[in-house]
Amino acid sequence: MDKLDSKLRELIVTFRKLRDPEKGCPWDKEQDFKSIASCAIEESYEVADAIEREDFDDLKAELGDLLFQIIFHSEMAKEKDLFTLEEVIEEINSKLIRRHPHVFDDGNVKDAKDSLRIWEDIKAEERSEKYLNSVMDDVPKNLPSLTRTKKLQKRATRVGFDWSNSKEILEKIDEEIAELKDEDAKSNKEGIAEEIGDVLFTLIRLSGYYDLEPEDIIRKTNLKFENRFRKMENEAKSMETSLDKMDLKELEKLWQSIK
Repeated sequence: MDKLDSKLRELIVTFRKLRDPEKGCPWDKEQDFKSIASCAIEESYEVADAIEREDFDDLKAELGDLLFQIIFHSEMAKEKDLFTLEEVIEEINSKLIRRHPHVFDDGNVKDAKDSLRIWEDIKAEERSEKYLNSVMDDVPKNLPSLTRTKKLQKRATRVGFDWSNSKEILEKIDEEIAELKDEDAKSNKEGIAEEIGDVLFTLIRLSGYYDLEPEDIIRKTNLKFENRFRKMENEAKSMETSLDKMDLKELEKLWQSIK
């Protein structure tokens, strides 16, 4: 623990040197909360990417980058007398203890699902103490769209506004696709966009029903497509040609052979 404390202090000292008004880095000195907000998002995605690739050396580096973003924001807050890194740590520690009564108190849980239910129930109680006008009020608007959709749906589900089973969701997907086909037949671009949104929204609910993460699903699908397409390119090279010189029928045949 002493080593951890020492290394954390070293990182904070490094940051403060970067922000030093006279000798600091020009770029670091001019940053504020809004200017680097996107950096934390980017670093989070790079952490997820390293995990997906099971590159643990890279994961160590990316976690360091993400930690630096926490230090960056916390130290800027300290500069403005808003809060400190110590208060950030105290806040998350208190939250974890409060939302795990089955670990730190006399509560009991049957399984991971029951544990998650307790977590969500306590979160709901905390939201009610904020006197929000809607259960949707504190869902961040700058979340990735798929993630935000899942959070909005979870909030609606807590008050009973949801389908009862996967069959009903699949029936709704069929209904939305039929409406999409109608708009497509009319070449109504605005209507097509709206119906595509409805299809995507319902598909995300199906993923949530099975406790699947939509961001993970589409990331894996992207990776699968990318890998297959690269194989198509390599296969075309072995045939002494390229994909742009092949017609659609040839491309489809090549794609199916790769699959």
